[in-house]
Amino acid sequence: MDRHEYVRRVLEAYRAAPGTCGVIRRPDRVLSVQLQERGVPLEAVENALALAAVRRMIRRDGAPPLPPVRSLAYFLPVIEEVLTTDVNPAYYQHVRNKLLRLTSR
Repeated sequence: MDRHEYVRRVLEAYRAAPGTCGVIRRPDRVLSVQLQERGVPLEAVENALALAAVRRMIRRDGAPPLPPVRSLAYFLPVIEEVLTTDVNPAYYQHVRNKLLRLTSR
């Protein structure tokens, strides 16, 4: 996949992630290019976005709502976690399924 397609897909996934403000800013574009240049697999970025979204959504009853995420950089620690953790790919499918269930309520 070329740089343009990678950046487009990262930004599309970010914009669609639950809990984000849905707006793409210049720093988000710059970061997505940097991720591509580092060779970060698109699947790792998508997995990190899903994992972070689920973590943000699963909160104790009565907890105040979290503000929307306004930057792709918010997800960098989770992207690094996904890259450095040896996890069965089925786990990320479980996370995505959980996200679907949480967002369809």
